[in-house]
Amino acid sequence: MAVPKRRLSVSKKNRRRGNIFLKVPKLIKCSKCGKPVLPHTICGYCGFYKGKEYINVIAKLEKKEQKKRKKEIESQEKEKDLKPEELSKK
Repeated sequence: MAVPKRRLSVSKKNRRRGNIFLKVPKLIKCSKCGKPVLPHTICGYCGFYKGKEYINVIAKLEKKEQKKRKKEIESQEKEKDLKPEELSKK
């Protein structure tokens, strides 16, 4: 491997590292709902981009709610199906 001929000075090192930093993302307001969104992307809150709906957010929320309800119903059915002997073990 190559070995540096001289030690880097602190100022030289810091000048090089001056460009290594996190940048704040540039956000714009969604034209439909007004929430902050990255430019050239579909809004995650309303699903619109340039005035057109690309994602039906309401339908996605309904699917999530259906899954939750289904799990709740299954857990209730399991509790009903348990015998008294199994309940005493719990």
